[in-house]
Amino acid sequence: MKKVKLQVCNGTTCFVMGGADMQNMVDQLMVKFKDCLEIERVRCLNACSLSDNFAKAPYANIDGQLVGNANFQTITKIIEEKLSND
Repeated sequence: MKKVKLQVCNGTTCFVMGGADMQNMVDQLMVKFKDCLEIERVRCLNACSLSDNFAKAPYANIDGQLVGNANFQTITKIIEEKLSND
């Protein structure tokens, strides 16, 4: 069974720009995807410094794909796509 790896940024900018809400959604994601998802909360993905655009926070990394303006719907859609491509 394929497993998708999700990293959720806990950096200050991401936290302030909506990452706090994403942290609350982690439990929902685990229920929805059960054994198909590995979630890691990371201190910082350094995405803000790479893109030089703080407005795209919060960031998540899904199997190496950096996702800006990350929210539950976006993350869910990408995970479903990755699992269906198995």
